Amino acid sequence: MFTRGQIYDILIELHKKEWGNTAMKREDLRNIAIIAHVDHGKTTLVDEMLKQGAVYRENQVVEERVMDNNDLERERGITILAKNTSVYYDGIKMNIIDTPGHADFSGEVERILKMVNGVILLVDAAEGPMPQTRFVLQKALEMNHRVIIVVNKIDRPDARLDEIPDEILDLLIELDANDEQLESPIIFCSGRAGTASLSQYEQGKDLNVLFETIKNYIPAPEGDETAPVQMLVSSIDYNDYVGRIAIGRIERGVLKQNQEVMVSEYHEKHQPYKSKIVNIYQIDGLGKKQVQEAMVGDIVCFSGVTDIMIGDTITDTENVEPLPFVKISEPTIEMTFSVNDSPFAGKDGKFVTSRQLRDRLMREMLKDVSLRVEDGETTDSFKVAGRGEMHISILIETMRREGYEFSVSTPRVLFKEINGEKCEPVEKLTIDVPESAMGPVMEKMGERKGELVQMAPQGDRMRLEYKIPARGLLGYRNEFLTDTRGEGIMNSVFDSYQPFKGEITRRHTGSLVSFDTGEAVGYGIFKVQDRGTMFIKPGVQVYEGMIVGWSPKGEDINVNVCKKKQLTNTRASGSDEALRLVPPQILSLEGCLEFLADDELLEVTPNNLRLRKRILNNQLRAKANAHKKG
Repeated sequence: MFTRGQIYDILIELHKKEWGNTAMKREDLRNIAIIAHVDHGKTTLVDEMLKQGAVYRENQVVEERVMDNNDLERERGITILAKNTSVYYDGIKMNIIDTPGHADFSGEVERILKMVNGVILLVDAAEGPMPQTRFVLQKALEMNHRVIIVVNKIDRPDARLDEIPDEILDLLIELDANDEQLESPIIFCSGRAGTASLSQYEQGKDLNVLFETIKNYIPAPEGDETAPVQMLVSSIDYNDYVGRIAIGRIERGVLKQNQEVMVSEYHEKHQPYKSKIVNIYQIDGLGKKQVQEAMVGDIVCFSGVTDIMIGDTITDTENVEPLPFVKISEPTIEMTFSVNDSPFAGKDGKFVTSRQLRDRLMREMLKDVSLRVEDGETTDSFKVAGRGEMHISILIETMRREGYEFSVSTPRVLFKEINGEKCEPVEKLTIDVPESAMGPVMEKMGERKGELVQMAPQGDRMRLEYKIPARGLLGYRNEFLTDTRGEGIMNSVFDSYQPFKGEITRRHTGSLVSFDTGEAVGYGIFKVQDRGTMFIKPGVQVYEGMIVGWSPKGEDINVNVCKKKQLTNTRASGSDEALRLVPPQILSLEGCLEFLADDELLEVTPNNLRLRKRILNNQLRAKANAHKKG
């Protein structure tokens, strides 16, 4: 059984026999990706590499985390989209790809690895290897990439500098790394301070040690410059002026401006067709530089091919040889997006029709290979499947900021039938909690069919590893933060499909549902707040069937938050005691998705997030519930 990397080497050898061994090495170029678990410091390290890599002017003002140029990325402090940049060191151009660390965006990482010759594996000096570290490292090892191990944040007071290298070596052995990969160099670094050293006992002065290691250890790209051009498209960007922009690395030959090329696909999803390259750009620092031609090893962007897709191969018109594309892992979570049909529909959004919703989702599929969109059960609904709740919630947030208005259903996992048995996705979950919070967490894990794999102390905290059905994690994050008083950290990554684990009760609370339409008033909320926790405050417009809070009882309660105090001719409405209102619980987008029950929807508009029942009319809903129980 060959690994992908071995298959790739075999294809290279066959190519050499056919075209002759005329491969050239681009000693002036290195292509690398930075991979790590979320929040281990990739983007901060890239900041310092750019500062020390002759990209900025001496007096240029530079903001932090410059690679996270998307509003959502800056707000959440995470990288969502893989991005290209380049630095210069000792006459060598180093193309660097900053990749997402969150497991939900690992589809970005998988395809980006096709463009590079090596990776920098970043590991936090205190946390050590985490679930996403394992996932992305495994993909890099399968592709035979060389690995530079960087232990980051060595200036943390709780850094475990003597233990972390051993943990990384154990992980490499576990993932069947070859002898060369087991001998990977280890660098100790502080991304924030911009220093690197070969010893954990020295801070270092700058990042020259890291640049030297990249130069000497990461192989230069090689290929035949004289052979017919061949390039795999690994990413797609979109521009309103020029349309789709394809991004990839040239495997062989020279790509020229205005050149006629053939576009084909390895799995023959479409027939090869002719097209023309209009403009070619190379990554230069934080921008793009237009060039007349690019050669083997260069990472380039080009425009002009209107229907280009991720996974397509650009070749010479006479030699159509599509390249194999990495198989992207399948989605595990699905939600239904549908046209908003609430009483407040169309008041906020600019794009509200099913045609506009369909066009936007199809456009997203061009850029995101991990996303899957299918027609729903009705003409105005669509099934959207992704890697996890965050993967789809980022899409929802992006769309609402663009002016879209729609409703989404509760997240549900995608089951598979394997050998005639119903199977479900199981996640590998890592939890770091204070010892005092272990009891509630382990109890909840048991209720959600979690299976404890390992438990180990980490200073004054405990690290628990579980195998848990993806269903068991839906709606658990807020509960987890409550149980650990905000001190817990949980991370998960897809592990495998396993036989169905049985029923899991997702929610033990009920909803407070408005049975009137109008404006919520203080008196109405005051009369209701004893029954549960409110989501709204006075002055908010509500409608029949809208969820205005939650109840600790496991059943829904119809309430009237629009109720006003009756006036008489003997006293004014405000003459009694002042109303003491409890501040409402304002849910984020992820909080709303976690709260949803099967018979509920989330109404998403540019300015509002409203939870509601699928059936808004109270009488019809009561009949439907009675019929279901009967």
